[in-house]
Parts: sequence; C-alpha cells; structure tokens
Amino acid sequence: MALVCTALSLSALTAAVLGVFVRHQHTPIVKANNWALSYILLISLTFCFLCSLLFIGRPNTATCTLQPIAFGLVFTVSVSTILAKTVTVILAFKVTAPGRRMRRLLVSGAPNFIIPSCSLIHLTLCGVWVGNSPPFVDSDSHSEHGHIIITCNKGSVTAFYCGLGYLGSLALGTFMVAFLARNLPDTFNEAKFLTFSMLVFCSVWLTFLPVHHSTKGKVMVAVEVFSILASSAGLLGCIFAPKCYVILLRPGRSYLCGFRDKTLCGSNKPS
Repeated sequence: MALVCTALSLSALTAAVLGVFVRHQHTPIVKANNWALSYILLISLTFCFLCSLLFIGRPNTATCTLQPIAFGLVFTVSVSTILAKTVTVILAFKVTAPGRRMRRLLVSGAPNFIIPSCSLIHLTLCGVWVGNSPPFVDSDSHSEHGHIIITCNKGSVTAFYCGLGYLGSLALGTFMVAFLARNLPDTFNEAKFLTFSMLVFCSVWLTFLPVHHSTKGKVMVAVEVFSILASSAGLLGCIFAPKCYVILLRPGRSYLCGFRDKTLCGSNKPS
C-alpha cells in the first residue's frame, strides 16, 4: 500500500507540473527549454510512475507480459527525450553562422527523431522476447519457508538483460552527452540539470543490479518498484524542480533579463 500510494502521489505531482508548464507555456523559461520535449518527458514520467503498479499485486499472464514492455518503453521514451533535449541544447549553441549544417539539423527538428528511433529499437527487442520466450506466471516455494509465492518468471533471462543493457547503454550515452555539454553558458544552464538527473538515474540502477541479484520473492519485487519510483522521481526533481521554483516563486526571473547578469540588465534601464 505504501508503494501504491507513493506511485499515485508522484504521478499526480508530475501531472501537476505538466499543468504548470501548460499554463505558463508562453513564458521564456518554458519556450527556451523546448516545451514540446518537456511535455513528452512529463507524460512519459507519469507513465513511469504508473507502470510500477503492474509489479504490485497478484501476477497474471497479462501483467507478466506487460511488465517488461511497459517498463522498458516508458523509460526508453524518457531517457531518449532527455537525450533529444541535450542534443537540441548543443545544436542551439553550436549554431553561430547561417547556412551551417548544425543550423539545418536544428531547424529541421532532427533531434526529435531520436525518440521514435530509440523506442522502435526497444519494441523490436520486446517483440523478439515475447515471440520466443515470453514471461509467464510461476510459483516460488524456496524463498520463504512454508509459503508458496506466485511470481512472474521472466522467460528468457538473456532477453531480460539485453533489454536492461540497452536501456543502460542509452542512459549512459545520454549522461555522457549531457556531461560534455555542462560547460555551456550559464544563461542556459539546463545542461547541468540534465547531467545531474542522468547521474541520479544511473546511480539508482547501478545500485539496483547487485541488490536485485541478492534478493528473492516479494523483496525482489519491492526493490524493482522502489528503483522505478526513485529513478523517475530523480528525473522529475532534478530537471523540473528548478523551473517550477522560478515559474511559481520567482516569476520575474522567468524572463530573459532574469537569466542575464544583473548589472547588464540594470544598465539597460533608462536613467
């Protein structure tokens, strides 16, 4: 019940943040952070929190099959959206002269193709997994003495780790790209937030792997759900908390002058 309440509360919080962004979509801070990709990321994070509910409760064939597909897909969309946001930031600062190739890439919206491409690769992996050795309902009589625990057997362990490895590679690649972009001018410091969010995300899942191997039964499922909630909350807090703080509590800073040096802004005022 604690995990269910946490998942529902965090999904409602994410929906509220989405509402704040929609309401203030005309402010420079929302426009500068690519509002379309921000909406996609917030929607995918909402589903990240909700997909944890598939791991809670009595397993059946439908939930066992949906667990890896839903979990992998929503996290792939989330991480690939962060990658698209990071690439957009880099291209925006690399565009210094008209007619350059990077300018054409930025104007054509090429970074937006990252999301469907990464998602298609994951769906292909899931299709091979479900087609050859799908997950199924199994019973575990060894984890707890005197009890038989109904669990979801992953079917193909190789496919499970291939999917997890693909998501891990995507997250690591996104972190590296965001890390390389961390030194962009402070007037647009979203790259730093993206870097820190991916650091939290990777840390949670690197911690998850050894713990996952050392636990069984209900505890293992609780660890999986906690990792989903913690990594999703890390992305939500690191990326959107600073923006909501500016929008709601420091609305004057949401305009371009607020991101520049105060002396520069002051010098532009009429005497």
